[in-house]
Amino acid sequence: MPEFSLTPEDVGERLDRYVTRQLPTHSRAYVQHLIDEQQILVDGRATKAGYRLRASDRISVSLPPPKPLGILPQPIPLDILHEDSYLLVVNKMAGMVVHPSPGNASGTLVNALLAHCTHLSGIGGFERPGIVHRLDKDTSGVIVVAKDDATHRGLARLFADRQVKKRYLAVVQGNIRDAEGVIDAAVGRHPVHRQQMSTHTRVGRQAVTEFRVLERFGLYTMVELRPRTGRTHQIRVHFAEAGHPVVGDPVYRRRGALAPSLEAPRQMLHARVLGFAHPATGASVRAISELPPDFEAVRKRLRGAR
Repeated sequence: MPEFSLTPEDVGERLDRYVTRQLPTHSRAYVQHLIDEQQILVDGRATKAGYRLRASDRISVSLPPPKPLGILPQPIPLDILHEDSYLLVVNKMAGMVVHPSPGNASGTLVNALLAHCTHLSGIGGFERPGIVHRLDKDTSGVIVVAKDDATHRGLARLFADRQVKKRYLAVVQGNIRDAEGVIDAAVGRHPVHRQQMSTHTRVGRQAVTEFRVLERFGLYTMVELRPRTGRTHQIRVHFAEAGHPVVGDPVYRRRGALAPSLEAPRQMLHARVLGFAHPATGASVRAISELPPDFEAVRKRLRGAR
């Protein structure tokens, strides 16, 4: 049963927000459900999700065992970059959803993993076995998966403590003025369009993205991205609201664009590098995914137009 003691910075925060930060693999809605079910206690007593924390509080969390998997294994080919007894690192193709959800019950990365592995961690729940972090459906590249609960917790701590090295590549609209820089703007739910994220939000979480220009194509720019945080749609929102939406992004491409949209098969965002200290062995793990053919084709087309 995980138990947490507060720091001075935590005092006054809502209970559900605090626990969600401590358990980054669980959604806030799931944490609120646990509070309602009295699985999360403050000093041994049940309370409400909106309870404001005090300095002396001790929070205990009882995570119920994962439900039996109702997801069918599917023999979908996987591009595995690293695998051992504790985890595997996969090069996810664009167009593949990470885990089942309404409208995407099959053909996901989880379906493929269940056909490949005999065991996956259950911390993420029966719909997300092994899933520590996610990539958008149309983002390609490197993702790590945990085979057991201890490894899952270790990886989640590394992500929460910003000890995972992440490098993305993107082609964005417009000619970015600076050769490198940092975008520091909190990201949260859009105040009107609830399925989207935005920096113009009532309640946002810190989001920081470093960037470096790799190549200029006149009206478009290829950048390397180093997100210090991992908020939902962080890179896409940061660059769209700076006037440089990711080429091919179907959601954020119209927001403040400084160049005409470029036809692309999907959003030109690729998770190229993932590096971390193995939570079980301490060994350095570094996986690299080269540009997929559809991304490379867009880059060659831009070079030719230039």
